[in-house]
Amino acid sequence: MTELSIDLPDPAATDRLGAAIGHALRMGDVVALHGDLGAGKSALSRAAIRARLGDLEAEVPSPTFTLIQTYETYDLEIWHVDLYRLDSSADAFELGLDEAFAMAACLIEWPERLGGDLPADALRIDIAHNGDGRRATVRIPKSWRDRTRIFNL
Repeated sequence: MTELSIDLPDPAATDRLGAAIGHALRMGDVVALHGDLGAGKSALSRAAIRARLGDLEAEVPSPTFTLIQTYETYDLEIWHVDLYRLDSSADAFELGLDEAFAMAACLIEWPERLGGDLPADALRIDIAHNGDGRRATVRIPKSWRDRTRIFNL
């Protein structure tokens, strides 16, 4: 797995990274978003979804309470998932997450709740506070190797 670090000095930089990921998503992709509360996981997800929808003003609420929000784009269904409130991976799979892994692209906040059930080929992004901004550590699996150019923001 290739690893790189991307500085996100402001919200616009987070939006650019999210948009790049959104445009690159394919069916079966899983993006695992790690980070503390307020790190920017939802902001990055919103930017990815809005970019793929082609509507930068689209309403993209956090799935904190609904657990899952789904979006139909012109060619792909996207699941935005927040697992913070779940106790086990079994709870996540009761929501149909295993089907989404096969038939949609998934942006998953708090993926550590899945334990060993997180797909091995997930794109893993750890977002951390870095001064006034953020830093994203991106772990790129083989399934994303042909898309690494998107990270040259």
